[in-house]
Amino acid sequence: MPKSSRDRLEQALARIADPKGEGARACLTVYQDAARAAADAADARVRAGISLGPLDGALVSIKDLFDVAGEPTRAGSKILAEEAKPAAADAAIVRRLRAAGAVIVAKTNMTEFAFSGIGANPHFGTPGNPRDRARVPGGSSAGAPVAVADGMCEIAIGTDTGGSVRIPAALCGLVGFKPSRRRVPTDGAFPLSYTLDSIGPIARSVADCAKADAVMAGEDFAAFAPLAPGGLAGLRFGVAEGMPLDRLDDAVAAGFAAAVKRLDAADLRISHETLSQFDGMNEVNAKGGISPPESCAIHRDRLRRRAADIDPNVLARIERGCAVSAADYVDMLRERARLVQEMDARLAGLDALVMPTTSIVAPAIAEVADPKVFAARNAALLRNTAIINFFDLCAVTLPVTTPVSPLPAGLMLVARNGGDHRLLAIAAALAQLFGA
Repeated sequence: MPKSSRDRLEQALARIADPKGEGARACLTVYQDAARAAADAADARVRAGISLGPLDGALVSIKDLFDVAGEPTRAGSKILAEEAKPAAADAAIVRRLRAAGAVIVAKTNMTEFAFSGIGANPHFGTPGNPRDRARVPGGSSAGAPVAVADGMCEIAIGTDTGGSVRIPAALCGLVGFKPSRRRVPTDGAFPLSYTLDSIGPIARSVADCAKADAVMAGEDFAAFAPLAPGGLAGLRFGVAEGMPLDRLDDAVAAGFAAAVKRLDAADLRISHETLSQFDGMNEVNAKGGISPPESCAIHRDRLRRRAADIDPNVLARIERGCAVSAADYVDMLRERARLVQEMDARLAGLDALVMPTTSIVAPAIAEVADPKVFAARNAALLRNTAIINFFDLCAVTLPVTTPVSPLPAGLMLVARNGGDHRLLAIAAALAQLFGA
């Protein structure tokens, strides 16, 4: 007989409280009383034969940048922990999760202001990767994958501006989903980039990600629609050539090659695609990128008053954004809009684009203590995932094993904006194929 929501919650709370575990670093706020009340209410509905939907009674964590009424929103920052006023209302997705019966267990740790793919936080600690505690979990949603993998919750909600859901999911051997940009409202989420921010889940299965996505998007969840009479056979996948396959470490290269070989054996139609739009993206980002100047606008007062209290690796990225001219920023937005349309048309004949989620496996915490190494590893982690945000696409990362390392890698499936439902159905079928 399935365990009750309350029983599962008590096990999760025990794992968070375990002094030998990662709970103190992964979960910055724990909602013990409210979670117990929500779990008991969910169990009462089960006894009464009532359900609020697919997340009723599910244990969910939320990233530290989501507003919860009555408490300051830290966004992984010492400054905001000290200065932020209590939120007047729950973030939009928090309201939707509560209304769907989700049991919100904790707020999870993150890179300060969500501005790195590494997942390190000098203020509240860096949670250790569940596959190797001496390695980073990936960021910026750093506590989210650790909470899922260590049984502190069942689904973790993060944000994804350049890969902050998919990177930690890939580095920790989990599923992560970045939806189309406007699918899930960002109201009440502390921003990194007004243009690129999106909200998505991390979980052990595609199905759990799809359920959370439906609730946050305000939709009724439906079972995955059949792909085609032949299932996966006949679907057209494009392997993204060029930049996404450059400079892969040995583990990622071996894992990706093995995954593509399994796809080929499943009678998928696989083509190798060179996308000229990548060159256009690189030209835009050479002017400074979109996230840095938007982050500068968000934090410029804090830079003047308390720059010394900001994570130096994050501070450097924000300060670079302050050097971008208004003219270059406008040019970048206009050119990006053109490239988004081009990419949408270019992908029209594919069911999914395929690439490694990250170009490297999880770096060691000790090695990224060096700022130069941090910058290089951060760029390597963000390179492929940031493509999806730039072109306003949707993407899911699936865990893949690699024959040359015990550390996991990620296989990223990409679809056109608005293709979320079909992409998730394809990902669920592939997860079965891979035994994930």
